[in-house]
Order: sequence, then structure tokens, then C-alpha cells
Amino acid sequence: MKNYKYLYISIISIFSLSSYSQNGKISSGDKKYDNYAYVDAIKTYERIAEKGYKSEDLFKKLANSYYFNSNFENASKWYKELFDMNTAIETEYYYRYAQSLKSTGETVKANHMMDLFNERSKNDLRAKLYEKDKNYLEEIKANSGRYKIADAGINSKYSDYGTFIHGNTVYFASARDTGNFSQRKHTWTGEHFTNLYQATLDEDFNLSAPKVFKSKINSKFHESTPVFTKDGKTVYFTRNNYNNGKKGKNNEKVTLLKIYQATFENGEWTNITELPFNSDNYSTAHPALSADEKTMYFASDMPGTYGQSDIYKVSIDNGKFGKPVNLGPVINTEGKETFPYVTSNNEIYFASDGHPGLGGLDIFVGKLDEDGVSNIQNLGSDINSPQDDFAYVIDVNSRKGFFSSNKTGGKGSDDIYKFEETKSIVCVQELNGIVTSLATKEILPYAKLSLYDANHMLVSTSISDSNGNYGFAVDCGKGYIIRAEKEKYVTKEEMVSVLKESGKTYLPIALENSECQVAIGDDLGKCFGITNIYFDLDKSNIRQEAALDLEKILDVLNQYPSMKLDIRSHTDSRASYKYNESLSDRRAKSTVEWLIKNGVAPNRLTGKGYGESQLVNKCSDGVKCSEEEHQMNRRSEFIITEL
Repeated sequence: MKNYKYLYISIISIFSLSSYSQNGKISSGDKKYDNYAYVDAIKTYERIAEKGYKSEDLFKKLANSYYFNSNFENASKWYKELFDMNTAIETEYYYRYAQSLKSTGETVKANHMMDLFNERSKNDLRAKLYEKDKNYLEEIKANSGRYKIADAGINSKYSDYGTFIHGNTVYFASARDTGNFSQRKHTWTGEHFTNLYQATLDEDFNLSAPKVFKSKINSKFHESTPVFTKDGKTVYFTRNNYNNGKKGKNNEKVTLLKIYQATFENGEWTNITELPFNSDNYSTAHPALSADEKTMYFASDMPGTYGQSDIYKVSIDNGKFGKPVNLGPVINTEGKETFPYVTSNNEIYFASDGHPGLGGLDIFVGKLDEDGVSNIQNLGSDINSPQDDFAYVIDVNSRKGFFSSNKTGGKGSDDIYKFEETKSIVCVQELNGIVTSLATKEILPYAKLSLYDANHMLVSTSISDSNGNYGFAVDCGKGYIIRAEKEKYVTKEEMVSVLKESGKTYLPIALENSECQVAIGDDLGKCFGITNIYFDLDKSNIRQEAALDLEKILDVLNQYPSMKLDIRSHTDSRASYKYNESLSDRRAKSTVEWLIKNGVAPNRLTGKGYGESQLVNKCSDGVKCSEEEHQMNRRSEFIITEL
């Protein structure tokens, strides 16, 4: 598209912080059945902590278990231990600690924690969810695939652009040669000056053969982008600075653009006058009206413009115009913003080369509100191209409309395309997932799910279905906290960042048993999510992290004096068979020795290393596997042999 259609006629161109908390109902006591034992995980955690073991995960689980059960005194105790570790703690824990302190009367300290929470929450992930930080090409891709597009059927080998729908008639600008001897060619473009044309629109959005709009509105200079009032009695349009046979120029002798109006009287368009905010020294162009016709939007490079051209608005009151107001830096950039179009849904469509796009002018949409414009999005690659795409108009009921482009494959320098929007750009998101057991991976039906916003205000509640599935309708690009609760399981909270494009955000939730049901032959380690006792590379000495997990096993053995365990250590296949067998055997025996040293009778324990002899997947020697697949084979098992 040539620059004269922007604003000028002359040869001068212008125009998952992922955190969690857990909660478990405190068991009323030990429960035994003929062949089962129930392990109270929270009590085990507390006994381990009382021994002096310090772990961020341990303190979070303890504090949260009391917090969710409104035992704020004990919650404060363990939150204090958590903060005393001086670790990088998620923002939500400042809030919980403050609430616990308030409930126990420590108001001064509680207010201090709230100050820290408010300070931190401005910069954490939830606050950042309101920032547009996604790569723009991803947004364009997400917004694509929403249109059916075709040639409008009225194009010529010359420039055709800038449609407006009024009733069953479409008006547009064209540089086509109609044989009129008064038509003159623009020396810059080699094409005729544009005049207004019209075509009849049928119910299927097909257009009849176009004909010139016969009125005094068309002159020997450019006319374009008309907009009619609903009653059809007034039209606003763009024209070069020319009226009543007089051509105006700026201080540099350049003829710019102005917005004019005309009224329909006695069967013809008359009273052609320029609008009062026009000037010989800057351009105004491409008017658009709000649904109530009390506001006009237009493009201009008047003083106060941020870039080459900006979008402005001006009030209309009984035919009188107010002072133009720039729509601000959210929509306007240092580049060109032009061709506005406003719908009854308070959407504003516009063309810009300043916002990230595919090249040239792209078409964007934003939301008009009291504060200006928000939620600006690129319409996607169906509409936009590496060339100029502009002058978008849409019927909000049928979601059909027209836009103009000089993209490749057209008939002329600019062409008019018709479209049907098959999918709204308004972002619709569903937050969904499945609730399972952390230890066994089995689905957990009928769990209670509570959805909170970023400020921890309850939004909605739900129950997982018989297959463990849940779902919430949520706002795109926002942060939420989801809490899952089920009897005999530790309550868990997850913070999630909802995606910024329409679709689904998947968040599976695995709950830890608060009471773990075990039988002979079961792996006791699964009660606590212990999949591996970690040792230093090629060594078999017990590390601090390993001791923390072994304390959990020790606590259960102390609760059940008749319980016996067979401790099995396994490796992956990435060393020699003999080496893996020897290493795993040493590790199994080190584990047994640690438990014996801490008071377990030797006759209750057996241990053996199996090396790579019992792989759980295909990852044997010579088979290419991922690190995750190899990890599945590196495991520790605590098999119950007697109860």
C-alpha cells in the first residue's frame, strides 16, 4: 500500500511459580486391621522434626497441615522454623505466616510479614502475569486459523481499499479508470486519484459489480474511507485539503489530508465542510464512529502525536465537536497507527507497523474502556501478511466483514478481501487436570477442588469426577491457586499460570497419603514418596537427604515392632553388570546398617542389591534412553515381609 493512504497525498510519506502447601487431617490414633497398617505421615514428620532434622519441605508440610486445620499456634511454630532457615520461600508463605500470627495475637510481627508479602507480591509471578512477556510470534500463531478469507469480487488492477458497510451497500475507495475525462493520474503512484465507489451486498456477503458513487463528494483529488451515520443523513470521509475549488497547503507547500462531512438533502449530498479540528499543517484521516455516534475516532499526526501517526478520539454533541484526545501510548507507538474501526462491543480494530507484527502494517484489535485501550492483540496470519494489511471492518452479528491488503496474489496494488471469523479472538481458558495418589498413581475420584485468585480470594469450588478429572473456567494470562482435598490424603495447593491464548491449561495434582494403607509385599517407601535413597556418586555412605527419608522408615518400624522389611537397591544399566550389582549391594547393606544403628533389631531387616537385573523398562545395555527413563531403574524399595 502506498503511503498516501496513510495520511499524505504528497510525495512525502507518513503515515508457574510452582509452589505447594500440604495439609492432612491428624489421625486419631493407630488403626490396625488383620493384614493392613495405617501410617500417619504427618505425625511421622513431626516426630522427625522434633529430633532436630531441618528441611524446607518438612516444615512446609507441618505448618500447612496445621494452618489448613485452623491450628494457628502450631502453624506459627512451624512457619517460624521455615523462615528461620532463611531460604528463598514462596510469597504465599508470607501471607499464611501473617495470618497465623494475627490469630495468635502477634499483631506487630503479623503486620511486618504482611508488608513483606505485599512488597514481594508486586514482583512475583502472579503480578507478572499481567505483563505481556510472550514472544509476539507465539501470540500471532495462537491467533491464527480463525478466518475464512476470499477475494471480495470487486477488485481491479488498480488500488481498491477502505470499505464501509451501510445497510446493504458497501462503499470503498478505488483508483480504477472509469473513463471519466476528469480523472487525473497521481504522478507519484502512476494511478488515478481515488474516488468513492459502491456495490450492493447480498445476504451471503457477495458484492455486485461496483459503480462510482455519484455525488459532489468525489473530486479531482483523493477521497477515501467514508463512514455514514445510521440514519444515512451524514457522511464523514477523507479527502485531500481541497474544497470549493481551493487547495490548501502547509508551510512546506504540501497538500495534506482532512476529514470532511456532508449531509444528504433533497436526494443529494451537499454542505461539504471540513471538521473544525483539521489544519493545513497536519493531516487527519480515516474517521470511525462509536456505536452511539457520540465519539469519532481518526488518525492524525497533529502535535502531541507519539509517532508518525496516532489514533485520536473526539466527542460529538449535537453536531459540535470537542477537543481531540490522543488514545495514549498503549495503542500508539513511534510508528504508524491508522485506519481505526470501532464496534458495538467496544472493540477497536486498527492498523499499525509499530506493534509487533509480520511486516508492513498489521491489523490489531484492542478493548476500549474508561482508561483507554487494553488487551491489544495481533489478528493472526490469516489476516496479516508481510505486506500492508489495513482497513478492517466487521459486522458484529454475522462476524463477516472486509479488510484491505497489498499481499501477494492480488489483482492490484491494493485489494479488498472478504472474511468470516470462525473463532473469536477473545481468550477462553479452562484449567483442568486429574487428581491422583502420589504413591500409587491411582486416580482419586470425588476430591474437593477450590480455586483461588492471586490474592487468595475464593473464586469457585468443584468435585473431581469418577475418573479423577476436574475443570474450572478461568481468565487467560492470570495466576490462580488451586487447593485439592480428600479424606486420608494431605491437602495440597498448587499455584498455576494460566496460558494467555484460548485453550486449556493442564495441571495434574498428586496427593500424598496422610494415612498409608500397606500390606505384606507392599513397598513402604511409597507411603512417603520415597523412590530412591540417594548416595554420593559411586559411594554407599548415607547422605543427610537419605537420612531424612530413612527417619520416616525408622519411625514406622518403631510404631510396628512386628514389621519386617527387605531392603532392595537397584541401578540402571550404565556401568558393568558386576559393578552395578556390587554397588547396589553395598548401598542396600548401608541402609540396613543405618537402621540397625538407630535401634532396629537386625532380625527385622534383610537387604540385597540387584544391580541392573530387575530393570522396569527397556533401558538395558545398548538401548538409547532418556535420563528420566534411566532414573526409573535407579530405585530403592522397602518391601514389607511381615506385619
